[in-house]
Order: sequence, then C-alpha cells, then structure tokens
Amino acid sequence: MPPAPETPMLVRAALGDDAAVRGCLARFGGLVWALARRLSPSPADAEDATQEIFLDLWRHGARYDPARGSEEVFVAMLARRRLIDRRRTVLRRPATLPLAEAAGASVQGDAERCAEAGLAVRAMAGLRVEQREVLRLSVTQGLTHEEIAAQTGMPLGTVKAHTRRGLQRIRAALLGEVNEGVSPEDER
Repeated sequence: MPPAPETPMLVRAALGDDAAVRGCLARFGGLVWALARRLSPSPADAEDATQEIFLDLWRHGARYDPARGSEEVFVAMLARRRLIDRRRTVLRRPATLPLAEAAGASVQGDAERCAEAGLAVRAMAGLRVEQREVLRLSVTQGLTHEEIAAQTGMPLGTVKAHTRRGLQRIRAALLGEVNEGVSPEDER
C-alpha cells in the first residue's frame, strides 16, 4: 500500500516511493552538495559524501518527525553529522608512505631504528593470530574497525577487543613490562 500523499517526502522516500526519491534529490540536492563541498577536502570526496548522505536519508528518512522541525533541518543535520564522521575517520587513519619511500627509509635507518623494529616484530609475533591480523589490517591498510569486521567476518566488538588487547600487549612488550602468567591463549 503506497504511503498517503500528506506523508512527508522523506518518509515516503524511505518507504521506496520513486517520485518522493526524485523529489528529495531535486529539493535537497543543492543543500547537501553545498554542505559537502564546504566540509570536504576535494570535489571527489564531496561527491562520495553526497552519495552516502542520500543513502542515509533513504535508510533513516522514516525517522523524520514534522513536530521537531522542517525536512530541510533534518537533512542538514544528518548531512552535517555524516560529514563530521567522514572527517574524523580520515583523521584517525595513520599517514602512510609510498612503498619506495618506506623501503628507502629502512635502508637508511640507523641501528636504533633497526633495534626498535626488531622489538616491534617480536612484540607482534607474541600476539594471538586474530590480534595480529586485526592490527595488520588497521596499520598497514588503514582499515576502520567496521571495514576489518566486514573483511574478516568477525563481529565488530570482537575486532575492537582484539585491537585493544593487541595494542596493550605490544605496549607492554615495548616498555619491557612482562605479563607473567598471561599467554596469548589466556586472553580469550
């Protein structure tokens, strides 16, 4: 049964009404694009953000309550939150070097850096397989917890727990703290 015509356009779009979807794109496209351009580092990033925002609107448009504000305010708030989330995600990713620079840096490294690298390798080797894999995907590929969960098939909470425990074990190993009596298998 199609939604009633007096139903807000965002709600109708969320329920799959094609005309409402087109109406939302026409009505809110300029607003979303302007916010995305203002809060994105590049036009390509703004295009991706705009697409994600509209996908969010189709998923969450049914939450719109006319008693709390206009549809424009709802769209602007959702867009702003999505854009801030995207910015935070980018800032959390570690900076990476191209492989050629990284290889060159390791060749030119001094003995101290080699010793630190050796400690890090030994600390990583002391982790459980799952902890090592989660940290490898996070550090070397810059994946978020959600992306690691999707790639490995682990629940998101498990990915976060493996990351936290793995980092704690590495920190302890690098600081020379000994976790006597706690083996990687004991942390389950």
